[in-house]
Amino acid sequence: MSFQKISLKSIIFALFLLLTTTFTVFAQNESPTVIFSDLNKDMPVAVRNNLYCAGYIQRSDVNTNLKVIGADDEKDQHIYAQGDELYLNSGAVDGVKVGDMFAVVRPRGKVKSKWTKKKRLGIFIQEVGAVEVVKVMREVSVARVKTSCSTILLGDLLQRVPVRNSPLFKKRAALDKFSMPSGKAQGRIVMARDGQELLAREQIVYIDLGREDNVKVGDYLTIFRPLGTGNIFKKVPDENLDNREAGFQSDRYRGGMFSNQSARKKGSKANGKVVTTEGAKKGRPALRKVVGEIVILNVLERTATAVIVRNTSEVHTGDYVEVQ
Repeated sequence: MSFQKISLKSIIFALFLLLTTTFTVFAQNESPTVIFSDLNKDMPVAVRNNLYCAGYIQRSDVNTNLKVIGADDEKDQHIYAQGDELYLNSGAVDGVKVGDMFAVVRPRGKVKSKWTKKKRLGIFIQEVGAVEVVKVMREVSVARVKTSCSTILLGDLLQRVPVRNSPLFKKRAALDKFSMPSGKAQGRIVMARDGQELLAREQIVYIDLGREDNVKVGDYLTIFRPLGTGNIFKKVPDENLDNREAGFQSDRYRGGMFSNQSARKKGSKANGKVVTTEGAKKGRPALRKVVGEIVILNVLERTATAVIVRNTSEVHTGDYVEVQ
């Protein structure tokens, strides 16, 4: 019995070695698989939600002629999304045809921001989806929701779907955190989509630069803030100990009156007041902290919609932007 057990173990071990060796040889001879073969393929900066549901700030009046006035299941629901069927207040007499596509928009109110010096930026228009007309009657039409970025409500307005082409990514050097100002148009981030305040890559922002500032779709802008702003504390609390505040380890071998944490004294003879962090900043040239980069997707009269494509730290509403 003992001899049979040893022989069985030996056979199993030999088979294991054979299988391991075969697998190793096969793995060495196997050619690698390339997942992304075309590294130079053009890629859009924004697609789908970020392209057609980004929203914008419009200076001119909003056209309220065409809107959603009903829904097939309005008895059981009051919010609508992809696949739901809605009634529009225009039909054959207004030139509506089967297959027409409309963007669903919702004016949210006039934009007021402490981050800009411009007066009357305009009205924020939220883009919430798109519908396709499936049946046309004389004065009304039926449309099916093709896509929804947010819930659609009765009373939402409709406009012809805008033709938007996303800028393409450019092969660029690493973001320079210490880049110098370009001297071109500067503005600020006045608002972000969904009311966000701390922002990062792929998020939508609205800036106070528009057609009147000669910016255009595809422009790259640097996001920055003046160095020393945006801190949690306005001033550094308890940043130094001027003199020794505690007792000594020995009454005989006293270490002196100075603290190892005491700050530099003012004046060449070091007999003035303490130099504080805030005091050291006074009189220096204007410095800035580069925190990211945006690309413009849509330009209107006084504003533009943009997407963040790179960031080195969190981006805030109120941060400055500058055309590169």
